[in-house]
Amino acid sequence: LFAGVETEGSLAFWFYRLDSWAWLLLETANMAALATLMGASAGLLLAFPAAKNLGAGMLAYQLSRRLLEAMRTVPEIVFALILVWAFGVGALAGVIAIALHTAGACGKLFAEAIENTGLGAWAGVRSAGGTWMQACRFAILPQVAPNLLSYALLRFEVNLRSASVIGFVGAGGIGEELYNVISFNYYEEISAILLLIILAVCAIDLLSERLRHRVIGVMQ
Repeated sequence: LFAGVETEGSLAFWFYRLDSWAWLLLETANMAALATLMGASAGLLLAFPAAKNLGAGMLAYQLSRRLLEAMRTVPEIVFALILVWAFGVGALAGVIAIALHTAGACGKLFAEAIENTGLGAWAGVRSAGGTWMQACRFAILPQVAPNLLSYALLRFEVNLRSASVIGFVGAGGIGEELYNVISFNYYEEISAILLLIILAVCAIDLLSERLRHRVIGVMQ
């Protein structure tokens, strides 16, 4: 078990490419983080007109709602297939694919959180002469910020798993390497990469949960 890299079945033989896999795992985590940031930001912008209680107008409400539905209906891997064809193989296609789906999913959750918020502060800002956007910024956003952050962190955990899968279609990350070793039936490397992905996802899940509870506790 603890023999050198030339001994089949040893840990050294199993993880002999750990250095390159670690960089791919880091790339996968970076893809998930960037996609979450982009998607949550876009979802937040669409959530305000998509919240019926804020009265953005029927046209803005319907357009934002339909756009959010379209983005979250299409799976990330389908977006990735289209974007790999458009941009070529690499992490860029993966980030955009995950961000599009994240915008649709987060936007719906954000809009529902806004709809469940009291409008007392909103009415105060509007009666003082504030614009619709100013009321959203100063009256609604501070109230819903803890929930929005919680949803975004939960989505990051989901996106990490997605980023590990869409590499199968050439969208970068550890999934692309996993697809390659599966193609050549390198069973030791397949099991090693799967174990690394599971450990990485579990570690980030735990860290994300602790961060979510700590930040939400401070904000409340």
